Amino acid sequence: MRETVPGVSEGARAAHEGILRRQSARESAARTYARALPIVPVRARGLTIEGADGRRYLDCLSGAGTLALGHNHPVVLEAIRKVLDSGAPLHVLDLATPVKDAFTTELFRTLPPEFAARARVQFCGPAGTDAVEAAFKLVRAATGRTGMLAFTGAYHGMTAGALEASGGATEVRVARLPYPQDYRCPFGIGGERGAELAARWTESLLDDTKSGVPRPAGMILEPVQGEGGVIPAPDDWMRRMREITAARSIPLIADEVQTGVGRTGAFWAVEHSGITPDVMVLSKAIGGSLPLAVVVYREDLDVWQPGAHAGTFRGNQLAMAAGTATLAYVRENGLAERAATLGSRMLTQLRGLAEEFSCIGDVRGRGLMIGVELVDPGTAPDTPTDGPRPAAPELAAAVQRECLRRGLIVELGGRRASVVRLLPPLTISDEQATAVLDRLADAVATVAAAAAARAGLGGAAGHGRGSASGEHTG
Repeated sequence: MRETVPGVSEGARAAHEGILRRQSARESAARTYARALPIVPVRARGLTIEGADGRRYLDCLSGAGTLALGHNHPVVLEAIRKVLDSGAPLHVLDLATPVKDAFTTELFRTLPPEFAARARVQFCGPAGTDAVEAAFKLVRAATGRTGMLAFTGAYHGMTAGALEASGGATEVRVARLPYPQDYRCPFGIGGERGAELAARWTESLLDDTKSGVPRPAGMILEPVQGEGGVIPAPDDWMRRMREITAARSIPLIADEVQTGVGRTGAFWAVEHSGITPDVMVLSKAIGGSLPLAVVVYREDLDVWQPGAHAGTFRGNQLAMAAGTATLAYVRENGLAERAATLGSRMLTQLRGLAEEFSCIGDVRGRGLMIGVELVDPGTAPDTPTDGPRPAAPELAAAVQRECLRRGLIVELGGRRASVVRLLPPLTISDEQATAVLDRLADAVATVAAAAAARAGLGGAAGHGRGSASGEHTG
């Protein structure tokens, strides 16, 4: 079922196995992707990865959304080579350079105009979580307050402050708010009414003097929750959050680490709702596959004292050059619009798959940020009414394994890791998209048939009508 590169020797395959064994023996138990994806990439281009064992894969993980243009895009490689061949310094702390100037100019060109017109940029550590930490420090310094508002299901990174604002936090200084969604609505109703109740809850928490939540330093939200299960925020709700925070002088932080650079069908996901946040946290695709993270914010929040926030590797020249090339290529070639069109088509086809297999509980997403939630079709709904069935992480893991057998790399996310996630590069072709969906459909069919056989229901029992909620359009 998998493509194999001709002429790969048994020695190469043995080397592949040896590398995996040494990784398992030497690396931390915290490793994640390597457990579910036991491959050894040696070459890659666009959507395709070639492993050391000679097998080829279609990569719909894309560095967790980092590779907007796929692997080794020519414009990215050329930008990196140009810097390397120029003799320019590669490490400059926060000094001004032509490379940095070109990056900031292109970045500001892509930002919503009303935001860019009065924005400042802070280069911080190289990961998205570093930018989140910087954003928290910024709004706390600017407001003199300490608390933060965040949302159920959120993911903002793995450092201490970012984890506090994420959905799996334990001891926190963060007030947790309901994030609206249709399929597993916290109020059990979904749709516009569910989003309205979520907004009212937020207002009540902030305005009730006995809520136990003093006025916070800021609110952080993802326009589409990624690790939370690919849950797009309704556009009307996003506008309400902007109104609520603006009326109470609470800076609104948009975490666009994964949603930015065309991923959701707009260059920045906040553009779907038309809101202007006070702070934007950016990483992943802005570095063109190399480590880079920035915070862009309203200039009146710029209360930093010199050295108040820094990082040794905040001036990554190669990442800035690769990022400039990526931002310009996405903008000039209309890849955000392409993501919207192709993503809508893929969602429609996946909804058809959900009609066929009852183990698919929900299909959702925006642009080329797509999630397929696996559920247990043999159990009763979570609610007395005809609500969602329990999440099925074991089925999702089985689908991921079957996809890998077929040469397709996908990621899992969401509550209980029950959501199969697709994050293909924005350069994916129509033919490649068809191949991705065909392999995913075949994997789901195999898993559904096996589950039905275990239950003694026969092959047809895996079929049935599943719900498939659509993309939010506000």
